[in-house]
Amino acid sequence: MLTGTFVETPSDIHVARRQLLLASDRAIEGAPQVCSSDVSSLPAQLRGVLGEVLRASGALCVQLDEPLPPARFAELGRMLGTPLPETDPAVQRYVDDAIILNLLSEHRDTEDVSLQPFATNALTLHSESSGRPTAEQPRYIVLSCREPGLAAASAQTVLVPMQRVEQQLGSDVLLTLSQTRYQSSRALPTIVRNCTGRSVFSFRDFLGQPLEWTCIRPGVTAASVNESLRRLLAAMYTPTAAQAVHWSRGLLVIIDNTFFFHGRTSSAGGAAGPRRHLQRLRILSP
Repeated sequence: MLTGTFVETPSDIHVARRQLLLASDRAIEGAPQVCSSDVSSLPAQLRGVLGEVLRASGALCVQLDEPLPPARFAELGRMLGTPLPETDPAVQRYVDDAIILNLLSEHRDTEDVSLQPFATNALTLHSESSGRPTAEQPRYIVLSCREPGLAAASAQTVLVPMQRVEQQLGSDVLLTLSQTRYQSSRALPTIVRNCTGRSVFSFRDFLGQPLEWTCIRPGVTAASVNESLRRLLAAMYTPTAAQAVHWSRGLLVIIDNTFFFHGRTSSAGGAAGPRRHLQRLRILSP
């Protein structure tokens, strides 16, 4: 077993790609197709054709005539599986009903990781809860827009299909990543694993923070593992792979955490007007 540490360098390809992709003025096209629905018919539709779309494509955007009330939003989450409680003490003032996180753009850019979801910072691409065992990682991220903010200043949610990332990586890189995981005392999944015939990634872009890893591939070197991580990050930030959600009031988005990396562009910090307000649920598989 080999252990090591990955830290990005300014010359890494993904650093420039990330800065470009997540800039506040970046216009990213190609969001998943939006369906329309009224609030009352959504539950039945989600059990039917919309559920089939979600299972096949890994993402679903539904434009509702109005945002779901919190109780209905929580009910929808329970239809999909088991909502994860929001237990972080740093975010409790943003939590409703123990499971709904209110993502309000209240703060300017900050280095405080716990406040970044509520600030104007970009959020780097990641799979949700990549540092947890597989059974504790949410299957779905559900987002409901109560206020989109000003279009020129508001952040976009960025989606990158894992399949598109996999297609850019050679078999040798994938083999290394399939035997590499974060260093932890817990039983974490490897960075890439097979899930019913698909490659699923558990990985976060740590920006400039060190990523400590363990690899069990025989004969591998620390340099080759770090190069595989660089290749992965470069593939994640390939501009043509990205899609974006442009928020509008009442838009509901469900993201399958085994299909997509997700992140957020930065927003224009000094803009006047209403702040973006999304509500989020994280759902474990039923």
